[in-house]
Amino acid sequence: MTDAGSTAPPAPASARGVFSSALPLAEQYAALLASEATIRGLIGPREVPRLWERHLLNCAVITDLMPLNSTVCDVGSGAGLPGIVLAIRRPDLQVTLLEPLLRRTTFLELAVSTMGMTNVQVHRGRAEELHDEPSWAGGFDVVTSRAVAPMDRLAGWSIPLVRMGGLFLAMKGSSVARELDSAAPAIRRLAGGKAVIESVGAEWISPPVTVVRVQRSTGRR
Repeated sequence: MTDAGSTAPPAPASARGVFSSALPLAEQYAALLASEATIRGLIGPREVPRLWERHLLNCAVITDLMPLNSTVCDVGSGAGLPGIVLAIRRPDLQVTLLEPLLRRTTFLELAVSTMGMTNVQVHRGRAEELHDEPSWAGGFDVVTSRAVAPMDRLAGWSIPLVRMGGLFLAMKGSSVARELDSAAPAIRRLAGGKAVIESVGAEWISPPVTVVRVQRSTGRR
């Protein structure tokens, strides 16, 4: 790993509460984001000072919604947010980082290898290309994403990868209710139920994280 790039800010006190004994690994990942990910254009330099509050803690708290020992697919993983963070906080999770761009998967493979993470695998590809693959379609307990696409498109890409009874969790911003208005018919058709807006992590970060939670109960597409 090159020494060029920025230095990650120190972990805030809340990071100890969120990551517990996994904090050293989270700090190692923060250092990779500040250096290698910034150099490769995956993280903007202005994001480095707020890596913990805006990215690592923000992503980590959504594991509160994930059952024990879940298989997780992070769609459009980018620099590993939220996928790598989920795997750091919850080593019981088996996380697949799904990302179509080579320069991003190259960084993801570097990060996973450097940190010695045995509960993470990297796959280069697009979610919609995998809907007819037996080992992917309906294969994950949880499918998640962060800042990938509007809800209607994101649901169409992600829900077919969720097993029956599993969860689709999408990290979203304050305008999520408007997105859901247009995406609701597609979500009902794909998942057989309605989307629920959850707020998580209030005890650690402010504002808390907004997550759209959908449980899949149908096999229709």
